[in-house]
Amino acid sequence: MGDVWRDAVTAGRAYPAYLVERADGWAEVGWEEAGARVDELAAGFLAAGVGPGDTVSILGRTRVEWALCDFAAASIGAVTAPIYQTNSREECAHVLADSGARLLVCEDSEQVEKTRGLPGPAEVVAMDPVPGVRSLAELADAGRSVGSERLAAAREAAGSEDVLTLIYTSGTTGPAKGCAITHANFVAEIEAVRQVAGLFAERDVVLLFLPLAHNFARLVTFSAAALGLTVAFLPEPTDVTRALGEVRPTTFPSVPRIYEKMHARVEASFAEATGVKRRLIDRSLAVGREAAARRERGEALPAALRLQHRVADRLVFSKLKERLGGRMRVALSGGGPLAREIVEFFAACGIVILEGYGLSETTSGCTVNRPDAYRFGTVGLPLPGVELRLADDGEVLVRGPTVFRGYHGRPEDTAAAVDPDGWLRTGDVGEVDADGFLAITDRKKELIVTAGGKKIAPQNLENALKASPLVADAVVVGERRPYVVALLTLDPDELSGTGEREARSAVEDVVTAVNAPLGRTEQIKRFAILPRPFAVEDGELTPTLKVRRRVIEERYREQIDALYAAPGER
Repeated sequence: MGDVWRDAVTAGRAYPAYLVERADGWAEVGWEEAGARVDELAAGFLAAGVGPGDTVSILGRTRVEWALCDFAAASIGAVTAPIYQTNSREECAHVLADSGARLLVCEDSEQVEKTRGLPGPAEVVAMDPVPGVRSLAELADAGRSVGSERLAAAREAAGSEDVLTLIYTSGTTGPAKGCAITHANFVAEIEAVRQVAGLFAERDVVLLFLPLAHNFARLVTFSAAALGLTVAFLPEPTDVTRALGEVRPTTFPSVPRIYEKMHARVEASFAEATGVKRRLIDRSLAVGREAAARRERGEALPAALRLQHRVADRLVFSKLKERLGGRMRVALSGGGPLAREIVEFFAACGIVILEGYGLSETTSGCTVNRPDAYRFGTVGLPLPGVELRLADDGEVLVRGPTVFRGYHGRPEDTAAAVDPDGWLRTGDVGEVDADGFLAITDRKKELIVTAGGKKIAPQNLENALKASPLVADAVVVGERRPYVVALLTLDPDELSGTGEREARSAVEDVVTAVNAPLGRTEQIKRFAILPRPFAVEDGELTPTLKVRRRVIEERYREQIDALYAAPGER
């Protein structure tokens, strides 16, 4: 990645590398300035005793300093071991100890205090001023003592097969394992993305709120350097709606939860419309759905439909597009499943969300829908250079240059994950259609087997439930139980002014609609409404907003047992 970065900062690009929000608006950081800051930090790391093969851990939100430290470490052959800003003290201790971190870069005093006294790093450095802790600026100043020859030697020592980063899988159970990903893995990933026409384009502006401890976000920052994108860093995901209007990105990588919330807000605003306005919305959505279905099949729109769609776009859909900044070219979704109903709704409004699929073990994405070739309800086609096949039990197997080296210090786990022929067992169950598009149907270990032996994919039911604006979270339970039940949380905004009885009645309608097309053994027989949405801070969601299923089942065991203790069926 050192070569990728040096090529980026010497390419003479006249547009900014980064956008950073300040008190008076979004400030530009040019490529030359970014290059100089990375050089200073790289020298500072060397002065602090970090050399090729040593590990630097970074703990903080999605900020430009995070990316600059990442490139600085990579440029001298050091290994980056990211930590999610939401990780507990115990989780931080695990990453620091397991990775053997020599230096820890914290964002602010909160993160410094959380890690104070933990064994491992020889020094802690802070992005923001923290009393008694050396700042990044001071680290860079110390690097002035490092001669250019020493810096050049460190850069030359970094090899393509060396480990670039240890990504600790957030996981839904158990201690995180460090995925060892090499420079060559990420270079292959970037090259594969480059070959997908229209996915990223030079001068694209990307709004990035995803945590940089996750490989999806790292793919964005690394691809930005290689392909010439401008990245706007947004530390607070709750500010996404505001930032979309200010940054006006052309590309928006996200996780499903953000699109789910957007969908809920738009649906709620449409539901408030009455009379002529309501009929206009309904007609526009019908036109949009027909146009989207034709485009998905690769068909040209008939002249009449094309005209109707232009009218619908001008009168209805343009308002939604303006909320997204008005110039969105590519909307990406990864890190988990997005309900097909939501994808189709946005497509009807003229915004095609391109779903992709990948794991930390595959560096990032290994399949993605293309701007010119996509299928709703799938995660797309394999990236160039990636091989994909299904095992006899439906498990998705992946092979290619982006498959990781292995789990750090865990050869037995590595052997269990990757067979001698290089096929990675993903743990996901999928289907591949006649055109090669992959659909993920569930996690292999999360398939529910009821007491009657029926196998049920909870993900399908959960996605259908969350398609309702009312439902914030859904966890379906039924392993070795007589029937399936659901734990639900509701969206507080949708509940405004709604009584408890009225809310339960509305949820009854949602569950009934989800059950309607299903066989009796697959239907949700009972449900419980939990008092609040799940939260990362409470350990119920991973930092990438996936539900920790076992945590939820254990925490709400009493409610689950009550659903099965009640007489009869719903």
